[in-house]
Amino acid sequence: MRRKKILLVWGIFVSLVIIPGCAPFVENNTIEDIAPVTFWSISKGEKEKIKMSTLVPPLANVPKSLLTLEVDLLKQGGKDFNLRYYREMKVGQLRMFLIHEELAKQGIIQLINTLLTDYDISQRMYLVIVKGNFDEYINRQEQKQENLDYYLYRMLRHYEKKKQGEMTIVNLHEYKNKLFSPFSDPVLPVFKVVKDNFTYEGTALFSNDKLIKTVTNTEDQIFQLLDNDHYLKFFPIPKLDVVIGHLRSRVNVDLDKNLSLVTINVKLNGRIEEYQGNKNFLNGNELKQLNKEIETELEMKTTDLIKEMQELKVDPLQIGTHSLSPFSKPISEKGWLAAWGKMKVKVNYQLYFKALQNTKNNY
Repeated sequence: MRRKKILLVWGIFVSLVIIPGCAPFVENNTIEDIAPVTFWSISKGEKEKIKMSTLVPPLANVPKSLLTLEVDLLKQGGKDFNLRYYREMKVGQLRMFLIHEELAKQGIIQLINTLLTDYDISQRMYLVIVKGNFDEYINRQEQKQENLDYYLYRMLRHYEKKKQGEMTIVNLHEYKNKLFSPFSDPVLPVFKVVKDNFTYEGTALFSNDKLIKTVTNTEDQIFQLLDNDHYLKFFPIPKLDVVIGHLRSRVNVDLDKNLSLVTINVKLNGRIEEYQGNKNFLNGNELKQLNKEIETELEMKTTDLIKEMQELKVDPLQIGTHSLSPFSKPISEKGWLAAWGKMKVKVNYQLYFKALQNTKNNY
């Protein structure tokens, strides 16, 4: 008995002291010996390989260079980067994962699974779809603007944190939730490279893990009001020669029991920012007529957008979740997509604009 107690005490001692404190392999995190990676750019390579690029050294006031290689596996790329750079590259500060449009059209589930299984990669990392040659853009601009990778991250961070509503911002956690949840399809922001410009273009719609459509301009702005931040600072409607802005939306979705009709009611609060048409703002009747024209235009554009989603058999607005109830058996995802494609759509907008400024003689 005494011998057993001695062995037990000795075992506890080994567990508390030796195992956690004296592991045979220790990560080298000395700041002088490592280089934290801020972004990976991924595109199609030759012979079914993937092309990976990153900028080194990140966040340092020294000349930088773009490292590029072609690999079969994502983690293989991380290893090969270390063999080409004198510091060990760490992914713990990976903030952006940029995927080329062509690769996204083929499917990115393998990339997403690899990122999710890496404990060093934060799920707050931003995912971005890129059109054009991002590597050439980085090479050109890095000579003109220092720490370009950091400023790109700060731009994405700004629009996420401040909920500006001007663009879609999605991180790894949000994409994963929509990808692996029923009655939902993921979306990602799309940026386009044109010479020295890196500009937001719209929202990429995914069917499972494959990019199938990018909505831009008016369609994308409507998407922001329906699903993203429910806010737009400015919303130009060129057809009516008007810009409305500071819009806050409240969206209510109603499905009938037979899943044959979806009604989407949108209440918009905002104001008219600019008008170049022929109506007189000081005339109340003409102002009401303009409001009605704006409502009609938004209803038509929103209906067209929803019908396009039905044709593509995607549900990024998660309308299918409104079919769930606590006392009935949920419809299967396959059954929902079949019903969704045939469903009639009715959209109603109600606009509430603030009183126009500088239209009264206030002395």
